[in-house]
Amino acid sequence: MTAIINKSPTRTINVRVPESVFQQLEELARATERTKSFVTLTALTSYLQEQSWQIRDIKEGIAEADNAEFATDEEVTTVFAKYGA
Repeated sequence: MTAIINKSPTRTINVRVPESVFQQLEELARATERTKSFVTLTALTSYLQEQSWQIRDIKEGIAEADNAEFATDEEVTTVFAKYGA
């Protein structure tokens, strides 16, 4: 994580957060002897990595649709029957 912070070009963003979130951020930064920026960047980076599957799945879905790779009527019926839809 430190390499990302120290070597990558940076951009500034402004974020409004509830007071309770700000207090938690300050408390964690103080307890870990890190800056609020470091804690925020660490949390944001972690969240983006955890959620990146969505972008990948959307791109895969678009590629499948572009290639006409759709489920058959039988496959759809089987899934609906399995989950009670």
